[in-house]
Amino acid sequence: MQELSGRGVDLCVERSFYDYLAEALRDGMLFCTPVAGDDFEADMAFSIGGDGTFLRTAQWVGEKEIPIIGINTGHLGYLADISLGDCASWLDEVLAGNYEVESRTMIMASCPETAIGMSTVALNEVAILKQDTASMIDMDVRVDGATLANYLGDGLIVCTPTGSTGYNLSVGGPIVAPSAPVWVISPIAAHSLTMRPLVVGDGSVISVTTRSRVASYRLSVDGRSVSLPVGSTVVLRRAGFTTRVLKRPGHHYTDTLREKLFWGADNR
Repeated sequence: MQELSGRGVDLCVERSFYDYLAEALRDGMLFCTPVAGDDFEADMAFSIGGDGTFLRTAQWVGEKEIPIIGINTGHLGYLADISLGDCASWLDEVLAGNYEVESRTMIMASCPETAIGMSTVALNEVAILKQDTASMIDMDVRVDGATLANYLGDGLIVCTPTGSTGYNLSVGGPIVAPSAPVWVISPIAAHSLTMRPLVVGDGSVISVTTRSRVASYRLSVDGRSVSLPVGSTVVLRRAGFTTRVLKRPGHHYTDTLREKLFWGADNR
């Protein structure tokens, strides 16, 4: 960060991260300005951490659509794919304007019967989940007003192409190219083996009405969850803004599949 400041770049740091660094570095944060809430403007945002940090950065940036650079200090780093070792050379490329920007669609969740009480925009996925109980949940799903199916199981995931390599992949859903204009609907531990993941257009409006033997179920939006009463309906539609991701020139999503998911590693 000092290197960037020395090149005439004005740096703003999210308040809690600023406080953490200030405690660790003492006088080393004089070149940064702390910011809180969404009262800021920037040409680009740096997400330093893992994929979870990247998702929180996307939430923080929100409708500003500020391009995000993901610097990986976590584990897999599928979204935050710039390693610390490559960071210095990559910053040189960024400052020289040598980068590409990808726009990633997001899902907006709402519940007409009740206020959800948290951010409801997801870059990865929205999940309907049972509470901490052995009882399955019953989910009536409609797409653009037409009945799709009644799912009985542990839950249901609706993911973006970006989120197709996350929770969706772990329940057997397909990997989708980041630019594909689609959502994936994937059941979690479905009671019927005939229930399989389904791909729908991202212009679709998906509604899920959930019933259960218990009083509530969980709505998870990119890992942040809230309890909703059974009988309520969650409506999912494409958000009116996107997350913009800075990528290395010429870098293709298939490169990430080979590097992070080891595709073809057993053939070498």
